[in-house]
Amino acid sequence: MTLNKQSGNMYGFVTHTWNVIKGKCPHNCEYCYMKVHPQKDFYFDSKEFKTDLGRNNFIFVGSSIDMWANEIPFTWITSILNHCKKYPENTYLFQTKNPSRFIKFRDELVSLNCVLGTTIETNRQELLNKFSGGEGIHARSDAMIIHGFRKMITIEPIMDFDVTQLVSEISRTYPEWVNVGADSKGHNLPEPSRFKIDNLIAELSKFTRVIQ
Repeated sequence: MTLNKQSGNMYGFVTHTWNVIKGKCPHNCEYCYMKVHPQKDFYFDSKEFKTDLGRNNFIFVGSSIDMWANEIPFTWITSILNHCKKYPENTYLFQTKNPSRFIKFRDELVSLNCVLGTTIETNRQELLNKFSGGEGIHARSDAMIIHGFRKMITIEPIMDFDVTQLVSEISRTYPEWVNVGADSKGHNLPEPSRFKIDNLIAELSKFTRVIQ
């Protein structure tokens, strides 16, 4: 099978995506871009292991479903990581709203050239409860304190927030960079003002690189 080239404006640094687990994401976030497609229950597509992951690629593994969700079997994740290990000259992005599971797979992940990421759309838990899935805000940032890895945080789609509190949640993870993005698909999320976003970016820029 052929490795999928990255398309769209998801992340400019990603060259390809690879999805072994397919179907409806257990998190069921209100704004999920995959909901425009007909979806059935998530499943394991073993044919994807015929894919040559190549070399010198930056591959987002699990871009269409959160492969780290609690509902995903342990053995599925292990099989995916083992296939990645066969192609050590790539860089792999693993992103989740359930980063405490990274800790459980630390021994497997540490042998890969990878970036670990999580989404923190806001510091306001009530908004997360309404529009997003996965772990709570503090649980996400707490898990991302994991040492020995390159890390990134994505604030996308950004929802209204409190600058000091959101910066505090993010800074404690020591991310290499932070992505900031809007509700580009028009899901009518409670978005902050441009002034507040500019203030956030200024504060984040004091300790990390910000990509918009």
